[in-house]
Amino acid sequence: MNYPQWFTDWADQQPWVYTMAALAILIIAVWLSQFITKHILLRGVSKLLSRTELGSDPSVGLKIIVGRLAQVVPALILSAGIAYVPELPEWVVTVIRNVAIAYIALTVARAFSAAMSSVNEIYMRRPGSYLKPIKGYLQIAQIIVYLIAAILIIAALIDKSPVILLSGIGAMGAVTLLVFQDTILSFVASIQLSSNDMIRVGDWIEMPQVNADGEVIDMALHTVRVQNWDKTITTIPTKRLISDSFKNWRGMQDAGGRRIKRSLFIDQTSIDFLNQDKLNELSKLALLKDYVNTKQSEINDWNRELVSQGKDTMNGRHMTNIGTFRAYVQNYLIHHPKVHQGMTLMVRQLSPTPQGLPLEIYCFTNDIRWEYYEGIQADIFDHLYAILPRFGLAVFQEPSGIDIRNSVAKLASRSVEPGKG
Repeated sequence: MNYPQWFTDWADQQPWVYTMAALAILIIAVWLSQFITKHILLRGVSKLLSRTELGSDPSVGLKIIVGRLAQVVPALILSAGIAYVPELPEWVVTVIRNVAIAYIALTVARAFSAAMSSVNEIYMRRPGSYLKPIKGYLQIAQIIVYLIAAILIIAALIDKSPVILLSGIGAMGAVTLLVFQDTILSFVASIQLSSNDMIRVGDWIEMPQVNADGEVIDMALHTVRVQNWDKTITTIPTKRLISDSFKNWRGMQDAGGRRIKRSLFIDQTSIDFLNQDKLNELSKLALLKDYVNTKQSEINDWNRELVSQGKDTMNGRHMTNIGTFRAYVQNYLIHHPKVHQGMTLMVRQLSPTPQGLPLEIYCFTNDIRWEYYEGIQADIFDHLYAILPRFGLAVFQEPSGIDIRNSVAKLASRSVEPGKG
């Protein structure tokens, strides 16, 4: 650096002048680089990015990445220029240069982390990206970069080669595994969940052991977040989705049918044979007309055969109200516009219980949306409960306090003789 002669002569008598002048020039250079980078280059790049679809989207964060990388320029000038300042103690030069290098390593790591977040944001906008989320893998890359940055920062601050630190990592392997065991297990679990297509963002999963019952809204490295149907959020460790069992309702959603499996509990004392008058009444129902005629003809032929063979008519067949009702329910479901006709559809009796005879309806609705499914199911059972008495059947119900009081009142009224009390 060439200074004027008068300044040189005077400065030779004052050695600290060279040092202060060089420091001032270095500080000005760092400030100018910061100003030019931030207020000129960065603004120009921001304007260019604003003209693109991704660059103008703040959720992608491209401007954040560029802004963090721009912070490297002043640090590079400081780390390179500090060595040219004369008369500075060697330890001061070393400390400033190493701190600047450490700052550069940290800034680059932060810029890389922001880039990985942007990559995930862009990827999630692709159709079908929820089928193969990459957030967990990107988080692993972020952890690796931060580990490398930490090694470089420590090496720079203690003024040692990073190779020396790396040589000691082998001895720290056991400690590292202990500290990062959750991360390692979560990473392996994320790979298994993704490769086996066990869970996706948007799936409805049910995991009672952690009180999770709702839609998967986020899949990260360590956790899977589920928004329950009551709008609460359950956070599940990723590794538990491998070690514990859970129910994924995606199969139901993909099939397009949602199951109804519910029973009517019939009072067994109301089950009886149907007389001819009752048969004539039930045959007027459109859903039963063909069944009653066909079944009655079949039973008549059977009974005539018994008579012709001279057998006791006690062995004859008769139509029952429970069997006819079961046939009605079957036909009702077959003709119901909201019942899926391509899936299992049946009405069956289960083993009798102290609460009555269970008549189970097993079918699928053709609308899997929860609120519509519940409405369809309720409409079906509303109709069945209402029409049940026409078959002479009754639903079992535990006696309530009102039932007991009415029974006592009836008994009391019968015990009073006419004309007395």
